[in-house]
Parts: sequence; structure tokens; C-alpha cells
Amino acid sequence: MAKATAKKENAIIKYLKETRAELKKVNWPSRQEATNLTLIVIAVTTFMALLLGLIDYIFAKLFELILG
Repeated sequence: MAKATAKKENAIIKYLKETRAELKKVNWPSRQEATNLTLIVIAVTTFMALLLGLIDYIFAKLFELILG
């Protein structure tokens, strides 16, 4: 009695197949949506950098006045 041995699939191949299947399920944004969202991220990041820079400058000047 010979046992039927199922060949075990390579773990890397299995992972890649599953990853590909999952990526097909993704609802990808259109080019216009991706561009708009990228511009929003850049604008918000720039605004926050300027705001934090201004706050840092104000605190530095206040400490300079206090410490002389």
C-alpha cells in the first residue's frame, strides 16, 4: 500500500499567489484621485511644517528674552 503524497507547494510561491489575489481585490484610486490626494498631503505637510517652524521661532525668541 503506497501512500499518495501530495506535493507541498513552495511557501514563497504560495505567498506570491495569495498576494496577487489580494491585490486584484483592491479598489485602486483613479489617476485624478491619486493626484488630488497627493496634492492635499503635500499642502497639509507644508502648512504644518510652516506652523511648527513659526511656533518654534516664537518659543526660541521667548526663551531668549527670558534667559537674556
